[in-house]
Amino acid sequence: MIQDIAPHRYSNAYTPLPPRPRDCVLYYEPHKTLLRRHKDQIVFPTFEELNSHNQGIQNEATFLFAIDDCRFYLADHVDPVPLSGFTLENTEVFRLADPQHLAFAGITGYQLYQWYHSRRFCGCCGSPMEKDAKERMLFCPVCKSMEYPKLSPAVIIALTHKNRLLLSKYAGRTFKKYALLAGFVEIGETLEDTVKREVMEEVGLPVTNIRYYKSQPWSFSGTVLMGFFCDLEGDDEQITLDEHELSLAQWFDREDIPVSPARDSLTNEMIMTFVRKKEPRQAG
Repeated sequence: MIQDIAPHRYSNAYTPLPPRPRDCVLYYEPHKTLLRRHKDQIVFPTFEELNSHNQGIQNEATFLFAIDDCRFYLADHVDPVPLSGFTLENTEVFRLADPQHLAFAGITGYQLYQWYHSRRFCGCCGSPMEKDAKERMLFCPVCKSMEYPKLSPAVIIALTHKNRLLLSKYAGRTFKKYALLAGFVEIGETLEDTVKREVMEEVGLPVTNIRYYKSQPWSFSGTVLMGFFCDLEGDDEQITLDEHELSLAQWFDREDIPVSPARDSLTNEMIMTFVRKKEPRQAG
């Protein structure tokens, strides 16, 4: 999955040290990121490359995280025009871009950019928010309200029945490939209750034997995903489709699943796990 960047090491400890010349600058606009392609690989600009046309950028940059010995900083104001070879590209580039550790850095930085950008003012009194010096937190100097990075928990659901897996396609989205059922956790719900509710709402089927598989940070949507396998309760496979959420839901035999391996998502890994007959069999 996209976060599996070993042997590189990701550290999100909040250590806002001054940037060094060769540290990376992450600059974003809505759904866009500044990068350069070099020999089929992406490259982010460094402070050294930006200095001549962006005076004082070191003083305004916000520390985000480190990968190995390289620190990554968020810059709010960058003039990309004079930069040789750097262009603004859609953030979807990070799904398949190489090297993978920079793709992971790029989309993780974009999630933090969205949080900082949407929390510039206090939601309680409207005063400008300030950055804390000790932890990744924004606080209001007037009413003392505090804001931490937002994470939205969601479940990915592989619903199985004997040798079959239920695949779906989203309604009204640009993503048209087969996916698993999914949904956000609601207030007051356990994760297992979310699995039951989402399956019933989207395809009208009861489930049993819910078992946890694996989790994934998914910065494309600002979520932390938790994958579960579960079995159809009973033998009635008749689907009642929620057409507001899904354009299609269909059972596939293990040997006929029309999905190929991909590196980025928990959804794909779970589908391939079922294809290879390696899914967890029992809860607990």
